[in-house]
Amino acid sequence: MGTAELTSITPTKSRSFLKGALAVMPLTIAVVPWGILAGSFALEVGLTPVESQAMSAIIFAGSAQLVALGMIKAGIGIGSILITTLLITSRHLLYAMAMRTHISPLPLKWRLGLGFLLTDELFAIANQAHKGDTPAQHQFDRWYALGGGLTFYIGWNIATLLGIVAGQSIENLDELGLDFAIAATFIAIVVPTVNKPSILVCVLVSLTLAVVCAVFTIQAGLLIAAILGMAAGMTYAKLTNEGNSGSAVSNTAHSGSSQSAAAHSVTADPAAESSVTVNKDENL
Repeated sequence: MGTAELTSITPTKSRSFLKGALAVMPLTIAVVPWGILAGSFALEVGLTPVESQAMSAIIFAGSAQLVALGMIKAGIGIGSILITTLLITSRHLLYAMAMRTHISPLPLKWRLGLGFLLTDELFAIANQAHKGDTPAQHQFDRWYALGGGLTFYIGWNIATLLGIVAGQSIENLDELGLDFAIAATFIAIVVPTVNKPSILVCVLVSLTLAVVCAVFTIQAGLLIAAILGMAAGMTYAKLTNEGNSGSAVSNTAHSGSSQSAAAHSVTADPAAESSVTVNKDENL
């Protein structure tokens, strides 16, 4: 490959990477309070600063981290913690299925890298970026996705570090309402995707079922809400002959993640045995 060809390719990669970083920046800023909460709560649970930072660096799953920390503080066993976090993060399986046609042709190092960086936020910007008249597979930009995913990963870890530092000097950070950033972030992700009646049906069904399952303390409620929401959206699309009903499936994943964030946003309460229990107690 000649020097001229290398010169023409590198700027394209850099521009795509930068576009992805800029696209995810508003969502990265929005989760800063969430990351601060995760860092400070980890210290409150009893983790060391290094362990607290490592949790965000390795697990990299905000709602799962908060729930796991709440369960650790309540003295719940490792088996229950693993099962609960598996259910919470199961929505990422839906994301992976939706992006499989775009990711599977890539080399292994790209599949592993983007798989680790895959979050609700990355799925949202990547899903919006490759929409168009031509086949989506040919429009998917790995460098755009890498820029968005890596920027969000760095931002999350910086926010966690801020929480660790603040948690050592500021008491009762969990009482400042930082957990609202969780729900606000996912609302910002979901609302722009509601551009079809079938997607609206997905969101409303998922929302309603997530609340009902939370009230009745159904542990797999979020997964149930997401799956039934998708089924409702697809059924509506088929009954009304709405075009491209498959998009309802991928966008419903956003709805499931939104309910996950809302349901688990209260896990920073020190008295929490589970996010659902705290939510019920606060409503009494």
